[in-house]
Amino acid sequence: MEELLNKYNKLNLKSIVNYERFNLISMSYHSTKIEGSTLSALETQVLLDNGLTPKGKDINDTYMVSDHFKALQYVIEKASTKEDISLELIQNINSLVMKNTGKLMKVALGTFNESDGVLRRWNVTAGINSKFPNYDKVEYLTNELVDILVSKMKGNLSTMQKLNLSFDAHYNLVAIHPFGDGNGRTSRLLMNYIQAYYGLPLAIVNSEDKQEYIQSIIDTTEKGNIQFFRDFMLGQYKKRLNEEISLYNQPSNINTKDKGGFHFLF
Repeated sequence: MEELLNKYNKLNLKSIVNYERFNLISMSYHSTKIEGSTLSALETQVLLDNGLTPKGKDINDTYMVSDHFKALQYVIEKASTKEDISLELIQNINSLVMKNTGKLMKVALGTFNESDGVLRRWNVTAGINSKFPNYDKVEYLTNELVDILVSKMKGNLSTMQKLNLSFDAHYNLVAIHPFGDGNGRTSRLLMNYIQAYYGLPLAIVNSEDKQEYIQSIIDTTEKGNIQFFRDFMLGQYKKRLNEEISLYNQPSNINTKDKGGFHFLF
């Protein structure tokens, strides 16, 4: 991993105009695609760059993408200040994720707006065999996770330990499922927060690998071994870095047999 990161960092991709923005757009595309957004990669780029809503697409998909992008920008900004992770920070991330798609939830304990980043006051399931902690344990468990993360981040961690900590935060927040909706996006953004905090490239869960992603979460939960999720995420991380390195080293895929990989077209 150290060797791969050194190779990636030597490319100095941040010096490329708009590289960072296009990278963030790609992250928003994949994260929302996993959650059911129907926007294509190009539609996502046009929406976020030009504010043009794609025709024939559900307005909620548009909101999902634009809200995620703003939440991602918030994460990058906060991480740059080295702010400690807190329950409030996680709630703010979720609030931004759900800003325009959150619903009013009327439950026994009252009426709650999902766009407020409120911790759930109701029980939830996902699929036949997936059950999350009871609502009365959510605040305690989330605060406990925050305390563990803050404590570990004060230590002198190796690069691999930093990455594993970000992956662990991702899995554990998903496992708690503290919000009514947006838990997957919020958990991936928490992972990105830790990576940005340490100045590491940000991980992307490729939407094409959604099935394997979900399976890694199931395997980790059923077998009580975080290594299943770590292995999946490390594979995604390496895949992304290698793709970026390869793309940089081959600036054109047109007539790459020509020296330099470039050929004029008229």
